[in-house]
Amino acid sequence: MFDVKTVSMEWGGKTLTLETGRIARQADGAVLATYGETVVLCAVTAAKSVKEGQDFFPLTVHYQEKFFAAGRIPGGFFKRERGATEKETLVSRLIDRPVRPLFPEGFYNEINVIAQVLSYDGEVEPDVLAMIAASAALTISGVPFMGPIGAVRVGYEDGAYTLNPRQDAAAAGALDLVVAATGNAVMMVESQARELSEDVMLGAVMFAHDECKKVVDLIISLAEKAAKDPWDVAVSDNTAIKDQLKKLIGDDIAAAYKLTDKSARSNALNAARDKAKAAFADQDAQTQMVAIKTVKKVEADIVRGAILKDGTRIDGRSTTQIRPIESMVGFLPRTHGSALFTRGETQAICTTTLGTKDAEQMIDGLEGLSYSNFMLHYNFPPYSVGEVGRFGAPSRRDTGHGKLAWRALQAVLPSKEEFPYTIRVVSDITESNGSSSMATVCGGALSMMDAGVPLTRPVSGIAMGLILEGDEFTVLSDILGDEDHLGDMDFKVAGTSEGITTMQMDIKVAGITKEIFAAALNQAKEGRAHILGEMTKALGSARTELSAHAPRIETLQIDKSKIRDVIGTGGKVIREIVATTGAKVDIDDEGLIKISSSDLSQIEAAKNWILGIVEEPEVGKIYDGKVVTIVDFGAFVNFMGGKDGLVHVSEMKNERVEKPTDVVSEGQAVKVKVLEIDPRGKVRLSMRVVDQETGAELEDTRPAREPREPRGDRGDRGDRRPRRDGDRGGRGGDRGPRRDGDRAPRRDREEGGNPDHIPAFLKSDD
Repeated sequence: MFDVKTVSMEWGGKTLTLETGRIARQADGAVLATYGETVVLCAVTAAKSVKEGQDFFPLTVHYQEKFFAAGRIPGGFFKRERGATEKETLVSRLIDRPVRPLFPEGFYNEINVIAQVLSYDGEVEPDVLAMIAASAALTISGVPFMGPIGAVRVGYEDGAYTLNPRQDAAAAGALDLVVAATGNAVMMVESQARELSEDVMLGAVMFAHDECKKVVDLIISLAEKAAKDPWDVAVSDNTAIKDQLKKLIGDDIAAAYKLTDKSARSNALNAARDKAKAAFADQDAQTQMVAIKTVKKVEADIVRGAILKDGTRIDGRSTTQIRPIESMVGFLPRTHGSALFTRGETQAICTTTLGTKDAEQMIDGLEGLSYSNFMLHYNFPPYSVGEVGRFGAPSRRDTGHGKLAWRALQAVLPSKEEFPYTIRVVSDITESNGSSSMATVCGGALSMMDAGVPLTRPVSGIAMGLILEGDEFTVLSDILGDEDHLGDMDFKVAGTSEGITTMQMDIKVAGITKEIFAAALNQAKEGRAHILGEMTKALGSARTELSAHAPRIETLQIDKSKIRDVIGTGGKVIREIVATTGAKVDIDDEGLIKISSSDLSQIEAAKNWILGIVEEPEVGKIYDGKVVTIVDFGAFVNFMGGKDGLVHVSEMKNERVEKPTDVVSEGQAVKVKVLEIDPRGKVRLSMRVVDQETGAELEDTRPAREPREPRGDRGDRGDRRPRRDGDRGGRGGDRGPRRDGDRAPRRDREEGGNPDHIPAFLKSDD
């Protein structure tokens, strides 16, 4: 029934297996990829014909994580997988980026790639396995895919590269690098690093490429067993149309690209394109479509030729020159931190908002629930490029650009212990002409420093381009939008003065060599240093004070055995602290308490309250207290936030006091000194030896009392026989043991008071 074809190899300490012929047999290509106990199914389908008027390549990639793969049920109200999560969107882009350039120019059939995680062992991220499965499925499907590609994750620890590290090791290590490559060249790089050098990053990419070659060979061996017949793809020769367009509008395009202003250049180019449309207006629809597409090739030839020939760029800069930069911080009065970063015709408004632990982002994924205290959100409104377009939910591109900037900045963030805030950075692109994601990195770093986030070092980013013709190439620093569209590489590098924190590369040709990669890295290093210098003119380090509008957070570490005391039964104590002081209080399982409020006095009140609960009273120390209950023989005073002690009437003043109410009243603030703590925990306090206004200790002028005689040596009281159970002596004989409810406590009987305000350890049975 099944014609199953399987290939396997040992790779990074686990077995990588590719299987086809058992599942999804109606798809053009379907591969079940297994690595360890993680399993990904990828199915590829392709339309057999092109829609009329289609003039682009409609490749769509969908990556989905099934919760059952990890033995989990989705959290929240909806108990099924729904729209793509941020991670699923990012992995979909990770698959798309290296395979898209490997389809022939002019191939416009719609292709659908769907990768689903069916089993997850919790050790290795399934994204790399999904990329391998997609490459294998495309290779055996028969569509004109000029692959295959291999994919690999690389870590770096103790000076050595690691292949496909465990998920926790990759997150905690110095490098998390994903590379996709053909057997000949690197196609795509995605990474986050902890300030690593250019040499280390280049070495990691080369290490990854060597491992990718092994995967490519494995996919080829599967294709030899199971590949379908390749499609016949007609390649049209448009040389005649291209020559005609060069004669018609070549000079107009060359003149347009000499205009340094983007708007003027766009207007001139549009006029040339309209001229070309008019020249082919009497041709059939297919010829008109080909002519319009060929105009782009004419533009590319003119721009690329000028750069390769004499280094002349669209805006007149040299190949290494950075556009003018202007930065300013703190220009939005009510935000916690803000920056306006402008580089040429690219501009970003970046803001930083600080919040408490409650504001952390909850992530429900295969790994279970997790929380992130750093978020970066990127927005690209259509007005930033002078266009009318959709404005609303973030696109896949927005999500990808935001995550790239997040990776660039996460390496320099302070620890939660050092800076216990939730941080949200928002980048709104207001102008765009090349590398708005790197403007987000620069503006995001400035806005966080303006907010007082103690970054290790500021971060800058730059986008590099490439013009490649045969063996001849030129690397471009700080590329424009047109240089991105007409060039062969989009290579973004961000980092500090000490090293790289992220690196992302996409190639539009069939890969680049080690020589090109090294040249781009070194040129990017010089550009990053220049941009950092320009940023420093606005703000060189984090502000020492937070914004007046930001919440304050103070941390307090207590012994874990005291956590129950602070929380109270059913959370009663902690709720009372919050309600009374107005501060927010969070406590974790390790006894770390975070107290937050925009009012420092509220934080101080909550802190003192908690310290009063967890600290033990010290004999001889003076405390602030409050009278909670008055009895005939004195007053009970609450001090240290949660402890009660007795101020006997004799300890209220140095002179005789008839009634406690002559000196104190309930709710009155008093200052007391701890005189004694007996073995049962009862605390004896004194007011008379403390100045009630200043809190200073006063000299005790009262004569010391004679010590009491021992109970067994009281002379004239005579010999008293020992009391036995049930024997009450002269109080009525044998009354038997007392039962619950036999009589009220003495204070109820004799004083008419309510004993509920008296701590349990001070209550007496008689």
